Amino acid sequence: MTSFDSLWNSILDVGQHHSTRGYRRFAWSDADLTLREWFRGEAHKRRMDVEEDRNGNLWAWWMPDGWVGEPTGTFVTGSHLDSVPDGGAFDGPLGVVSAFAAVDILREKGVVPSIPIAVTAFSDEEGARFGVACIGSQLTTGALTAERALGLRDADGITLAEAMTKAGRAPEHIGTDDSLVSRVGVYVELHVEQGRALDLVDKPIAVASSIWPHGRWEFTFTGEANHAGATRLVDRRDPMLAFASSVHSARTAAASHEAVATFGKLRVLPNGANAIPSEIKAWLDARAADEETLTKLVTQIESEARKHSDIDEIGLAVFAESITPIVEFPSEPREKLRRALSHLGDVPVLPTAAGHDAGILSAKVPTAMLFVRNPTGISHSPDEFAEPGDCNIGAHALADVMADWVTN
Repeated sequence: MTSFDSLWNSILDVGQHHSTRGYRRFAWSDADLTLREWFRGEAHKRRMDVEEDRNGNLWAWWMPDGWVGEPTGTFVTGSHLDSVPDGGAFDGPLGVVSAFAAVDILREKGVVPSIPIAVTAFSDEEGARFGVACIGSQLTTGALTAERALGLRDADGITLAEAMTKAGRAPEHIGTDDSLVSRVGVYVELHVEQGRALDLVDKPIAVASSIWPHGRWEFTFTGEANHAGATRLVDRRDPMLAFASSVHSARTAAASHEAVATFGKLRVLPNGANAIPSEIKAWLDARAADEETLTKLVTQIESEARKHSDIDEIGLAVFAESITPIVEFPSEPREKLRRALSHLGDVPVLPTAAGHDAGILSAKVPTAMLFVRNPTGISHSPDEFAEPGDCNIGAHALADVMADWVTN
């Protein structure tokens, strides 16, 4: 069994729901804390110093022999350990497991790094619990303020500050970490492909070119609660109708812009089978190839939603929870990755519509990404999958990139 295989098998049961087979590894939950301890344990096995920074991001350091002082110019690699509700096993953890496996591969080959190497796991990348994605990396880069982050609430009304405190952390210390720029020379994130472009060209590995601009918008449709049986249809102010029409309009608008738009999460009040709802909160996820198209798409979706709401005398409030601009990964690290992997033949260069910590960090430090083939294209689902052989190719590819970076 390879280093990757044993590492991978060691976390497969953490946070997996017995009936859905999906993973529920939400930020600061028991599953998240278990994986944090796993990270610490694997780092200690490799004699790597572990640090949890002020924003809950984990760092495991491999310092060159004789290095004195703070790390600088570090080759950083990793991903995240949390999941979406009932997510798959690969999204996030594949990058962390591959990073530790790459360290093992370098040491087995006797590679002596000339610069520090760090394996990292960024906190709350998916935003499944508190509604904002990439909280750990956004706080670190200053893209998300501490004030806003601490006030975020989960479905049970628990704030991020309360969740961190319960987990034994000090939320009063979160915020921008200016040491990031001085410590990190490059961040290379390996991730399972979210789509099946690699399967269609029969390649196990790709390098990322860009990340589509994307965001989340909260739509609140407000009507009037009433009896589902005793209230005449003409007397109803049912926000579910405006919401349902808006879902269909969003799909039509996305198709017209060659983009994607999804209402994937909603909360209904009072949520009774025999009650007309008083309020529908629905979250729109929208993504497009460029920022102008994304703006036009969301503007059209909101305009259509207001038309539907006006017809039934429904109130509508729209709030942008998070908007991430397009990320063009810099050409120099991207081409350096391709050169290090030239022995694999022609390595495709692909864009992605999925957001990543690498996209957030790109505002501050050089970043690059590697994708591992996903033969079904399914992600954010228990059916997410990558072949063990491709995962091992990915770990070795990351090791090749790491060796090229830290010895030249």
